[in-house]
Amino acid sequence: MAHHVNTSLKQLQLDMHSPYEHGMIKASNFAFHSLPTMHINEQVNHEDVQILVYQHSLQCDPSERVIENSCPEPVACRGSPGMFKDFPPHNIESHARRKCFTSHWPIEAVNDALEKGDAFRALFRVNAHNRLEAYCNIDGVPTDVLVGGHAEQNRAVEGDIVAIKVDPLALWTRMKGSAGTCTSSALVEDFNLPQEANEISGLNCKGKDKVEEVNLYDNDRRSLFPERGSRPEESNTLGESVNSEQIGPTSYDHVTGRYPLASDSLQAGSHGEQNEVAVAVEWMCATISSFPSKRPTGRVVAIIERSPRRDTVVGFLHVKKWIAYREVCRNDTRKKKNASFSNEYIQMTPTDPRFPKMVVLVRTLPDSIKKRLENGDESIEMELFAARIDEWDEQSSAPQAVILNAFGRAGEVQPQVEAILFQNSINSSDFCHESLSCLPPLPWEVPQEEIKSRKDLRNLFIFTIDPSTATDLDDALSIEKLPNGIFRVGIHIADVSYFVLPDTPLDKEAQSRSTSVYMSQRKLPMLPPLLSENIGSLNPGVERLAFSIFFDINHVGDVVDRWIGRTVIRSCCKLAYEHAQEIINGKLNLESSNILGHGCPQLHGHFEWSDVIRSVKDLHEISRVLKERRFSDGALQLESSKVVILFDEDGVPYDSMYSEWKDSNFLVEEFMLLANRAAAEVISRAFPENALLRRHPEPTMRKLREFEAFCSKHGLELDTSSSGQFQQSLQRIREKLKDDSVLFNILMNYATKPMQLASYFCSGQLKDRENDWGHYGLAVPLYTHFTSPLRRYPDIVVHRTLAAVIEAEELFLKRRRILNNFSRGDEVKMRCFTGIYFDKDVAESCEIKEALSAAAIKQRVPCSEMLAGVSAYCNERKLASRHVKDACDKLYMWALLKKKEIVLSEARVLGAGPRFMSIYIHKLAVERRIYYDEVEGLMVEWLDATSTVVLNLCSNRRSLRRGCPGKWRALEDVALVVRPYGLKAELGGTGNSSNEGAGTQDVGGATHSEIDPVVFPLTLRVLSTIPVVLHAAGGDDGPVDIGARLYMSSYLC
Repeated sequence: MAHHVNTSLKQLQLDMHSPYEHGMIKASNFAFHSLPTMHINEQVNHEDVQILVYQHSLQCDPSERVIENSCPEPVACRGSPGMFKDFPPHNIESHARRKCFTSHWPIEAVNDALEKGDAFRALFRVNAHNRLEAYCNIDGVPTDVLVGGHAEQNRAVEGDIVAIKVDPLALWTRMKGSAGTCTSSALVEDFNLPQEANEISGLNCKGKDKVEEVNLYDNDRRSLFPERGSRPEESNTLGESVNSEQIGPTSYDHVTGRYPLASDSLQAGSHGEQNEVAVAVEWMCATISSFPSKRPTGRVVAIIERSPRRDTVVGFLHVKKWIAYREVCRNDTRKKKNASFSNEYIQMTPTDPRFPKMVVLVRTLPDSIKKRLENGDESIEMELFAARIDEWDEQSSAPQAVILNAFGRAGEVQPQVEAILFQNSINSSDFCHESLSCLPPLPWEVPQEEIKSRKDLRNLFIFTIDPSTATDLDDALSIEKLPNGIFRVGIHIADVSYFVLPDTPLDKEAQSRSTSVYMSQRKLPMLPPLLSENIGSLNPGVERLAFSIFFDINHVGDVVDRWIGRTVIRSCCKLAYEHAQEIINGKLNLESSNILGHGCPQLHGHFEWSDVIRSVKDLHEISRVLKERRFSDGALQLESSKVVILFDEDGVPYDSMYSEWKDSNFLVEEFMLLANRAAAEVISRAFPENALLRRHPEPTMRKLREFEAFCSKHGLELDTSSSGQFQQSLQRIREKLKDDSVLFNILMNYATKPMQLASYFCSGQLKDRENDWGHYGLAVPLYTHFTSPLRRYPDIVVHRTLAAVIEAEELFLKRRRILNNFSRGDEVKMRCFTGIYFDKDVAESCEIKEALSAAAIKQRVPCSEMLAGVSAYCNERKLASRHVKDACDKLYMWALLKKKEIVLSEARVLGAGPRFMSIYIHKLAVERRIYYDEVEGLMVEWLDATSTVVLNLCSNRRSLRRGCPGKWRALEDVALVVRPYGLKAELGGTGNSSNEGAGTQDVGGATHSEIDPVVFPLTLRVLSTIPVVLHAAGGDDGPVDIGARLYMSSYLC
């Protein structure tokens, strides 16, 4: 059987009833079944939308009482009451309980449909700019399926795993940008879906600025597919083309970077079932290829697994209407007698726009909040609340939520940080006593038995290179020049697995946290500071346990030999990246008048600064050779500068600057990549079904083609036939745009959009698909994470596996030494796992297999099934930590803008349409939208032929109103309009700071002479440069955001 969902569905106790064959109302009876996709260059008549809702409500079969009363508001109706406009603000039972949604299919029907290919399992993803648009990816299908409309989404929320039924071709919508070549507006619109952590070089930082991974029509909805045994009539015309408690097959498949889908049944189902699913997928692919301007659409027929995000909702409570209602009750004797909390509710609006508005029963509120309500405390509306979605039945147009706790005032930073951590299920509590008791007490020294059993490297010159503020030092480097001209480079990684033993309380807590979480002002470590910053950290001047890999590298970058083993080291100094860069640049050398005057660290042991300088320069030269070699082999690097927030002593943001990677960063990166590749090779050789590896799939081809078309339209040649060609063409574009760095940064930002997520996986999951093990960005067949065990749990698992390999190899060699006399060459050959040479016959011998089995049991190497679960959970946690970092970066930028009040900046137009434009703000390295439709006193003219928009002032009149009644916005919401004769007086003081330090750019306020306003009429085209005013939006009155307005000048205002 294909992935059955009965277990998880029953446990979730979903409200599922008979499918359409048992009398279910067909989805065509619902509103928005053919609602067009919201394009950037299209206008939507919201009165028509409302009429469509009403008409479909009347057309529903009265016997079923399926009525679509409302829908979540599109972006153009910002601020409208949305789904709650028809509900009274006080009592949820004042409405008749009418059916708003079709019933979900029962378990048996879902399983049967998945097996036959009549429905597909998919991850439900919502467009953050328009919640009426959601997308689902079907395995093997190149284009996401659009699930458009409140009814079609059928109570699914962001992150749910759903069963979707694809519509017939006649109901498919037009693909964005389908009118010929890819338009810039379509490209921008397609990138509205939230992009996850694209692990391309420069993006996968460990909080220490290290990157270890190169790092985007009928009314009847019949099925698209023919009945079994029949041939599709149009076939001759089709030619072209997270939660740790997730259960079994319904869990996210981080092996393939997706949730398990119906086609996964090919390995488990019968031959007939395989054919049915394959035929369904092939039919879709052929249809999409034959009609490239069409996007498939579908509807949710069941929720297979509820998203963990349902339990971590953050939002605002709207209590003013309730307070007003209670005041009326107090003044009305009859109502006063009946007043109670039993059926009264208030509305909650989540801060995440992908989630629907919700209702909260007053009786379920915490007592402290109910007391404040009774006292008429309207300040509740300015606070953030934690909630979970409790239920969403067929009779409710909105989900019912339960409030868990209050974070505090939304306009303050700390409550916002706590809300971010809650949303992403981050454990910010102290480590429990049981975990801490697993660690040795201080003072701690390396035990003598470990010194005897390990390679002693305490007299070798070893040092670390990290950010100056780093406290968790998990990697160190060394280099020696051998007599034959070969360089022996040592990469030494903290042996955390020595302290974190399997199945101990410390191990369980580390696995639960999975990764350290880095924020701008705070770090939540995966391991207790006693371990991560003390006894496990490779601090200078003290003996530490390590895993070491020595590479013998010649002058062209070939690795001619390799040794891997457990060691004892003593780092001689902790270099900051700035120190290493000064050495590379020649600013810090032996001729320097005062080396210590440069703020250089203390040296330990018998070493001199000449050793430091020589080692850094040699490592830099070798890293350059390795980097050139890597890119010649097809690696891809999508690097871009990033904005860094600067804080004062009190932790308050006061400025920001651009930070770019330098040679010292790339030096460390190259050797970390080399070590990770070696570790992946060793563990996959020894344990082909039990290796924790990391893969990076190829980019999404449709988005890649659109990016190519975008570049071509602007005279830039881009070849994406392979990662290597992609890299080379980007370098040519960089050279061509050397005088327009902003445009190149925009292109690099877009280049990441088609990229899929890199993910951990267990090799046994893909044992028959080794071609899928590779890493696209690195252009290597095998990769893993080995070099950061203090902050990543997968690295600890890899260390344990590597320890088992080393132990098995040593045991095998020991036995061979007893039985035979063999030469050094024979011993090298028999190091078939950790050595550079691989002898398959030796690796597959019974003797070595027995040794591996014994070592795996001793080191507790996880079985394939367990390792798959660990991989999936670590992927989910890694993604959550990235979301936290991004959200905190945005929060502190918001706080900085709030302090400065307004900041002037230049922006580039990425896409424009009759309703809004998308802009790229280089100072903040962010994209924003400016909506100019339905603005009082502003006339918008859209020239479709040239994709140009003209904005002009008009006399105070309103053109025909096409949107939500009463929602005309003031001109100041869209533009800051100043008079030409009084710019400084009108602007007041905008924060200004001087640039400090080479390679940085101030992101604070700009001087008036730098950025001048533009005048009406304003003509906008793609890639036009315009002045904008940035400000902090939201806080006490809504989600925090970075707002942008046009900076205009006029005598008429």
